[in-house]
Amino acid sequence: MTPETETAMEDYRIGFVGGGNMAEALIRGLLQASVMPARAIVASDVSPERRSHLAQAYGIRAIENNRQAAELAPIVVLAVKPQGMRAIVSDLAAAPAGRLFISIAAGVKLAQLGDWLGGTRPIVRVMPNTPALVLAGMSVLCPNAMCEKADVEAAQKIFSAVGDAVVIEREDLLDAVTGLSGCGPGYVFAILDALIEGGVKLGLPRDLSRRLAVQTVLGSAKLAAETGRPPAELRDMVASPGGATLAGLEVLERGNLRATLMSAVEAATRRSRELSS
Repeated sequence: MTPETETAMEDYRIGFVGGGNMAEALIRGLLQASVMPARAIVASDVSPERRSHLAQAYGIRAIENNRQAAELAPIVVLAVKPQGMRAIVSDLAAAPAGRLFISIAAGVKLAQLGDWLGGTRPIVRVMPNTPALVLAGMSVLCPNAMCEKADVEAAQKIFSAVGDAVVIEREDLLDAVTGLSGCGPGYVFAILDALIEGGVKLGLPRDLSRRLAVQTVLGSAKLAAETGRPPAELRDMVASPGGATLAGLEVLERGNLRATLMSAVEAATRRSRELSS
């Protein structure tokens, strides 16, 4: 990293190439966590409406030119769709030396990004998930060999602003990360929807059923997170012998819920590997 990026995090300038939902979540998280001020953030996007929204909502600098964003900022977050990544990243290869590139594009490997950027850039590949939109995300970071400790720490601090962030060294594990935490919100929403419909089927008003189901899932996850106790142990705390919870759990067991969810993670992981090959 350049001397500029080795200073305190508050002095960094970060550039977002792409100003979509995930970029906006990161911008909001950085500002709310006071990681950096709005004046230190620049974002590029092809949409005038999107640029206007980001500038007005967050007070950041919003521009059209991707290369300019990379030239202005020592930390560059690549927040564009995978199918458009190669053309956009190749255009950034001429950016000044000392840039740290962070990619949140699913399926685009570190080696590909390195080739498109000229082969000598520090790059961190990140798999975030959609709860980052409410600053409750789970992000897994994997740096390439060009990254120094300060690069990894800077990237981790950025994603910690929108939830939890962990660093791994093996890029091949990112497909399993995608299958679990990347796709996991979809599984949880499917379960949540079923709980709501179950309540409605039994006569609960839909708004009440939704409120009960959402808070139950939220509270259960919070209990697991804060106690650190195994989920099976927490389940047994709820399931009294001969009680209502046990009757419900027996139905879930007959329906193979556990095996079905494990298979869903495996299927999503396989598909992630196919898409990144």
